[in-house]
Amino acid sequence: MADDLRPLILLDVDGVLNPYHRQGPTWLSVKAVCDGVAFPVVLNPEHGPMLLQLSHETGAELAWATTWVEHANREIGPRIGLPELPVIPVNSGSSAPRVHPKTPPVAAYVNRRPFVWFDDDLERADRQYLKSHDNVDAFRIIDVGPRRGLRDLHVEQAAEWLTSLDGKERSRG
Repeated sequence: MADDLRPLILLDVDGVLNPYHRQGPTWLSVKAVCDGVAFPVVLNPEHGPMLLQLSHETGAELAWATTWVEHANREIGPRIGLPELPVIPVNSGSSAPRVHPKTPPVAAYVNRRPFVWFDDDLERADRQYLKSHDNVDAFRIIDVGPRRGLRDLHVEQAAEWLTSLDGKERSRG
């Protein structure tokens, strides 16, 4: 599938890859620097391989959709085994009433490519914004609970939706 037609897997960091609490002894507790400030971060080194497998099995491209923007490639990705990924400029200053500040830049970026978005902070207004945006086609937001972060179930939901895109009608939302 051509890169400009490949589905996207959009990744948030805080609450998704960096939940509120460390979930087990294999998780890493580190300081990650963003805009010159060191933040405590907990990361699961299994998330990188899990996401790479999801990308490989579904033909989807991974991309950052996080306020960490380019810092995610330096501070988060290498610690969980992800290569450098495209970064959506979610801190671009684009905004719309009642939607998360990341939503308009994501809508501008996707260019009608189907996408799954792992996030912990999106609401009904974000879904409505995406559904009504001309640049957005099929999408699925996977709500990740910020206390526990990304789980196998979330990845399974994404895989099911992404593989359903082949030959089936695409759903929006």
